[in-house]
Amino acid sequence: MIDTLIIIPTYDECENVRTIVTAVFNHSPNIHVLFVDDNSPDGTGAIIDEMAEADPRVYVLHRKEKDGLGRAYIAGFKWALNREYRFIFEMDADFSHNPADIPRMRSAAEDADLVLGSRYINGIRVINWPMSRLILSRGAGLYVKLITGMPFTDPTGGFKCFRRQVLEAIPLDKIVSNGYSFQIEMTHAAWRMRYRIVEVPIVFEERRSGASKMSKKIIFEALWTVWKLRFRTYFGRRVPERDKI
Repeated sequence: MIDTLIIIPTYDECENVRTIVTAVFNHSPNIHVLFVDDNSPDGTGAIIDEMAEADPRVYVLHRKEKDGLGRAYIAGFKWALNREYRFIFEMDADFSHNPADIPRMRSAAEDADLVLGSRYINGIRVINWPMSRLILSRGAGLYVKLITGMPFTDPTGGFKCFRRQVLEAIPLDKIVSNGYSFQIEMTHAAWRMRYRIVEVPIVFEERRSGASKMSKKIIFEALWTVWKLRFRTYFGRRVPERDKI
C-alpha cells in the first residue's frame, strides 16, 4: 500500500506539471501525487486530468478560483486525511524543490513528525537567485526566528513532510495565513504542540519556467503574521513534551 502523498498546488503551471511528475516518479516511484489546481487559465487543469487518467498514481483536486497557497494546501491536507496516507508532503511545481530530495526527507520522517527542507542549514544552498532575493529570504528566516522563538534555519521554506497525526492535530480551519506566511504558521503550530521537527538540507533552485507568485502583499502578510505568532508563543500554552517516536 502506498502511504506517501505529495501535494503540489498549481496556478498557470502548464509548462511544468508533466516534467515534475516524471521527475518525482523517477526518484520515488511508489508514491502518489495530488495536484490542487486553482482553475488555471492556461489549461494546467486539463493537462493534469490527462495525466491522472493515464497514471493511477496521479490525482487532481480542482478548485473554482485562485484562492491562495494556504487555502490550496488546506484543501489538499483534508483530501489526504480522508484517505490512509501516513506521510504528506508539500512541494512546488516549478522545480525549485528538487524531486531527488524526496527519498531523504521521507527517510527522515521515520524518526520525526515534521521534516523541513532547509536551504540554509550548514551553509547556503540556493541557485540562480539575485543577491537581493537571497538577502530577503535569509533575513526573513532570521526575523521569524527572533520574533517567534522557533529555532529553525528556514521557517519560510515550502518543501515539507508531515506525519499524518500532525495534520490531524492542527485545527486546519483556524490557519488563516494564505501566502508564504502559511508555511511559518503551520510549522509554528506543530512546534507549539511539541511535535518533533527536523531540518534536512536541500538545494533550492529558482523556477525554470513560469512566473513567480511573490508579491508585496505576500511579504506584508508574513510580517504581520509573525507578530501574531509571537503572541501565541508567549501568551498561549504549549503542550507537554511529547514522547519520541
